[in-house]
Amino acid sequence: MRMYDLIMKKRNGIVLTQEEINFMVEGFTNGSIPDYQMSAMMMAIYFRGMNEDETLYLTMAMAHSGDILDLSRINGLKADKHSTGGVGDKTSLVLGPMVAALGVPVAKMSGRGLGHTGGTIDKLESFEGFSVDISTEDFIKNVNSIKMAIIGQTADLAPADKKLYALRDVTATVDNMSLIASSIMSKKLAAGADTIVLDVKTGSGAFMKTEEDSFALAKEMVQIGKGAGRNTVAIVSDMDQPLGYAVGNALEVKEAIDTLNGEGSKELLELCVTLGSYMLVGTKNAATIEEAREKLYQTIEDKSALNKFAEFIRAQGGNDAPIFDTSLLPNASLIEEIKATTQGYVEHIITDEIGIVSLILGGGRETKESEIDLGVGLVLHKKVGDYVNIGDSLATIYANDKDKLQAAKERFKKTYSFTNEKKEKPKFIKGIVE
Repeated sequence: MRMYDLIMKKRNGIVLTQEEINFMVEGFTNGSIPDYQMSAMMMAIYFRGMNEDETLYLTMAMAHSGDILDLSRINGLKADKHSTGGVGDKTSLVLGPMVAALGVPVAKMSGRGLGHTGGTIDKLESFEGFSVDISTEDFIKNVNSIKMAIIGQTADLAPADKKLYALRDVTATVDNMSLIASSIMSKKLAAGADTIVLDVKTGSGAFMKTEEDSFALAKEMVQIGKGAGRNTVAIVSDMDQPLGYAVGNALEVKEAIDTLNGEGSKELLELCVTLGSYMLVGTKNAATIEEAREKLYQTIEDKSALNKFAEFIRAQGGNDAPIFDTSLLPNASLIEEIKATTQGYVEHIITDEIGIVSLILGGGRETKESEIDLGVGLVLHKKVGDYVNIGDSLATIYANDKDKLQAAKERFKKTYSFTNEKKEKPKFIKGIVE
């Protein structure tokens, strides 16, 4: 078999077989197929596309290019959630404890943030001493005993995807539905969960800017999951404004804790209940979505989810005191409100720009080596559909550097637009793909 022949075959619009895709992925991973040939293949796929079978074969080949996390020693059916990423997305901090409090094993691999979207691990490091660098033995022990553990992604998990993504990133072939779906799902399948619930974001702060593209991606990923024998469902949710109100690591942790106390963002709680209900039904811990929703709301009312979060933080070496006193979380030394100079209804928020404001303050990474300032960020006070008077507070900015604060304020001024006509609040859950 020759890579040259496979490139020509795909260039001419002919479907590749499973054997051919396996050959291609294995050869690229071990270095026998050079970058320039794989670049040509990625461009051929970009223009010719892949059918459902080809996409599944590519995903499975990438998933099996390295380690597959063996979760067989974890009791019961395992559930995992994946978000396509967005601004202010602290869902895992709320959802994980809610589901684990009901006895569903949550064995999760998470990453760090790069650019303007924060990573779950960065947020969790707001708790002094917390570490995701735990052994596989401790990971499995924690999930069996307290039903929840989070570790960092290993280099040996789907290495073909990491290598392929780096190539696509510099050859203008990232934006292809099959390649995006296979990239996400290869890591999820390698991570070993029985039920996979996907949170596919749509809007100005998401990778997919239109609902049409977001639903197409959701369907593609659900098809892959089902084809691989995993119980998979996708929820398409709004990212035309940040999720909740807080953007920035410790600020988002505080909002997550407030939500677990029943006092946080209603949208955040609704998203977690929706995602969690499919996790419960998928793992046979609830017979219906309605029953699952009732159980999840109960974990907020009886504080079992909050206590589970504290138990999880302690189990991974962290100080859980800030869960019961959020003033102990990392703080900023400079706090300034941004006042509205226009009145009217908030028509639109450029969400990815809000993320960049947090990045400027030090809340995100420009490069993998960047140091994150856990205490900085911003908290919004007005969102789409809210009425604003001149002088009302739009947001509070938290900073530790005067120059960064000034740059962030200038950037923030361009993120809001207003209208005199009444603006309806957007529908938050756009749809569900099963």
